[in-house]
Parts: sequence; structure tokens; C-alpha cells
Amino acid sequence: MIEAISSINPTLQALFATLFTWGLTAAGSGLVFFTKSFNRKLLDMMLGFAAGVMTAASFWSLLAPSIEMAKGIEGMPAWLPAIVGFMFGGGFLRGLDLVLPHLHPNLARGEAEGPKTGLQRSILMVLAITLHNIPEGLAVGVAFGAAAAGLESATVAGAVALAIGIGIQNFPEGFAVSMPLRGEGLSRFRSFWYGQLSAIVEPIAGVIGAAAVLVARPLLPFALAFAAGAMIFVVVEEVIPESHSAGNDDLATFGTMAGFAVMMLLDVALG
Repeated sequence: MIEAISSINPTLQALFATLFTWGLTAAGSGLVFFTKSFNRKLLDMMLGFAAGVMTAASFWSLLAPSIEMAKGIEGMPAWLPAIVGFMFGGGFLRGLDLVLPHLHPNLARGEAEGPKTGLQRSILMVLAITLHNIPEGLAVGVAFGAAAAGLESATVAGAVALAIGIGIQNFPEGFAVSMPLRGEGLSRFRSFWYGQLSAIVEPIAGVIGAAAVLVARPLLPFALAFAAGAMIFVVVEEVIPESHSAGNDDLATFGTMAGFAVMMLLDVALG
């Protein structure tokens, strides 16, 4: 299977992979058609799982290859691209936080972040999850672009493992969007529609990420670290606090460890 994927244009690889991750978000959102309520403990454990996957992916699939690539650049310290890209990735997401109005689930309308706006509460909630999905799509795209460069530290198998891991954690994310929207009074279909729509940005970010590193190969180690920094910002700023907000700290922590272990297994086994 990996050989068949390797024969496809890297930009198309990124597109297909991020369509897969979007599809699992849609599948998670689709649970709104089959349930009337959600178990908060289960949701917090699933959010913790997502945080674990993103944290592990940031190191094994992004930062480690970035450092390995930098070792092959004459005159450049191996740590420099990783640190610079990582910090810029976090800064980029912080910038989006400031300019994009959004509201995290279970918060009051007055606690919306970003510029003041008259947008509906439901739209602000979708925008909050959309922010989570930008670095995920970017990470998958950059991983496939790096694999196409033919460097030993970045492989198509590793990029596939990353896409699978991101896809797995997108399932609970879709559920975490659609169910609160349903609780806001939206119809089941509208709750599903907005839930899956929050991840449509992933294919866009994935294609942009893959195309960018293919055009500018020297940026590869910086781009990988940038995607890692963006994901870690989301994990620490949004996902972990949300998973602990209802007092289910132990379950959320166990979910984080389980997600980390699953992503580590995928990357080591496939990558």
C-alpha cells in the first residue's frame, strides 16, 4: 500500500490524506443523529486522547525529522530550525487567536475570544474548532512534502502514520463540536453540518503545506517544526484545559497517555 501511495504526486497525497482526516471528523459529527446526549466523562477522555496524539505526532513525525534534516545543512546548528520553527508555529496560532473571533464549547457568549462580533454563538463555536484543525492539516501536508524530498528522516510511511493518528483523534473532535451545537438548539442536520465543516480547512492547509515545502526545500526543517509548534499551542492552550474543565482530570490524563501511546506506536511501526 505504501508503494502505491508513494507513486502519487505529493500534493495529491496530502489532499487524499487530509480528506481522510476530514472524513473522520464528519463521522464523529454524524453521531449526533444517533444519540440525544453525550457522556461528559467520555468526551473529556476523548479530548485527552486527541491531545496525546497531537503531542506525540509533534515530536516523532515533525520535530525529530526537522532536527535530522538540519544536521545535513552545512554551517547550521541542528537545533536552530527546530526551535525557530517551533516558536513561530505557536506565535502563528496565537495571532489567529487574536484576529479570529471564536468561542469554546461550554463557555458563555461573553467569554468569546478575538475581536468583538455579532456572529451567532454556534458559528463562534465552529470557528474555535476550525482553529484546532489548521495545524493538523498543515502538519500532514508538510509531512508528505518532506517525504517527497527523498530524505531518510522523512518517509511516506511516517506521513501516513501521522494522517492515521490525526484522523483517529478527529473522530472525537467532530463529536465534541456537533453535540454542544445540538445542545444549543440546532437541528441534528445543522449540528452535523457545522461539525464536519470545522475540518474542511484541513485539506486546504494540507495542500498548502505540501506545495510550500516542495517549492522551497530549504524551508523543510523549519516547516516541520512550525507545524509542531502550532499543534502544541493548540494542545496546551485549548484541548487540555477543555478536557479538564468539568473536573474529569484523571480520565482526561489517562486519555492523553493513551493517545500518546497510540501515536507513538503508529509512527514507530509504520514510520
